[in-house]
Amino acid sequence: MKKLSLYRNEKTVIYLFLSVLFLFSGIDISAQTEKKAELLTKETFMQKVWNYKESPNELKYLGEKPCIIDFYSDNCRPCRKIAPYMEELSKAFDGQIYVYKINTDHERELFNLFQLNSEPLVVFIPMTGKPTCKIGAYTKEAYEMFIKEILLR
Repeated sequence: MKKLSLYRNEKTVIYLFLSVLFLFSGIDISAQTEKKAELLTKETFMQKVWNYKESPNELKYLGEKPCIIDFYSDNCRPCRKIAPYMEELSKAFDGQIYVYKINTDHERELFNLFQLNSEPLVVFIPMTGKPTCKIGAYTKEAYEMFIKEILLR
């Protein structure tokens, strides 16, 4: 009768363990890289959207794709209502547009650039042309229509 070496059994267990670990780590990695709307600060806004100190009178968009900017406040009920829409739109239009969020409680200066004082304020910035501002909470379908008509035409 031939005995299996302990070394061979240990090696099989290690391979099995590493295979299972590899499979589960793949799921974790994809969950971590899920596309989300990006929160902007004054500094990142000036790098990615508009350096208003260099061109204060005209919005010169700096992005490589059109974008949406959701100006929101933590205590604004309509803002909380549309927050999931922005996350879903970020995933649905991944690769076609950028979806940014700016907290007006922390970045009031950025909010004031657009000279509107209502929340939620969603700004659609195409590659060419002027930005379009939508005040108030709309349905997800309305935002999809705005993206297609304003940004992706």
